[in-house]
Amino acid sequence: MMRLLVTGASGLLGEKLTSLALKRGFETYGTYNINPIDVSNSVHLNLADRRTVLDVCKKIDPDYIINAAAITDVDLCEREKNLALTINTESAGYLAEASRMIGSHLVQVSTDYIFDGKKGEYSEMDEPNPINNYGYSKLLGEKKVSSIARSWCIARTSVVFGWGREKRPNFATWILNGLKTRKNFSIVTDQYASPTLNTNLAEMLLEIAEKRLQGIYHVAGRDRINRYDMAIKIAETFNLNKSLLSPVESTGISWLAKRPADSSLKVEKSFKELNNKPLHIEEAITQMKRTENQENRGNNFK
Repeated sequence: MMRLLVTGASGLLGEKLTSLALKRGFETYGTYNINPIDVSNSVHLNLADRRTVLDVCKKIDPDYIINAAAITDVDLCEREKNLALTINTESAGYLAEASRMIGSHLVQVSTDYIFDGKKGEYSEMDEPNPINNYGYSKLLGEKKVSSIARSWCIARTSVVFGWGREKRPNFATWILNGLKTRKNFSIVTDQYASPTLNTNLAEMLLEIAEKRLQGIYHVAGRDRINRYDMAIKIAETFNLNKSLLSPVESTGISWLAKRPADSSLKVEKSFKELNNKPLHIEEAITQMKRTENQENRGNNFK
């Protein structure tokens, strides 16, 4: 039986990774820091503590490590730069060191925000150029992994959404809960990405781990789409009132950190090499609708 360690197992992605891995027969260990998780092999782990990270990894001795832990709040990363660097950069280095020590394959989950958003549809060969501290901290985390680990994969994704723990809301659940309470929304039309269903992403990451794929892979949704059009598709799929959604340009939004205008990713490499293919946005939202009554749902988005 293959042994898997998932960091950040209380998050939107980590929770899905652990549940899918358990169903597929992995001996699965999940780590958390603040929010306990309902996994028999759960481990409290402060990823900022190098010695503890090394000790925990050595004790569990996993065949694979998937690092799904991160601070993803873009504005928080701008306010708390040192915290972002500690969790998104230094802890990735500690896990890389641990994976090298025990001979495990490390999959580092990264982000489309390592790009500046000036052209969009970025391939694995494009040069990163982050415009905010979140992207910068994640890029440095990538560099830590690639320079320290022996067996590694950088898996970049984009706008992860789907059902998850109540305290881990996301864009889709924010839209759904707002529309169900007949709330009016202003959604940006000039911010493009490649939205990714958490279930689809978890499936791709598990396959990458099992195959011990090396290098950089873009594992995201197949479509380049802006936030407004995504919100419209969510409303239509769930039969909710899309007239509550109003288009607005990002110049009218007061964010602390800059956002890339078009951070969409090319996923041809993943589509060609993986059995679990990246989904089109319509497929992803339809799958989310199909599992609505089976999943825990978030009720806010920040």
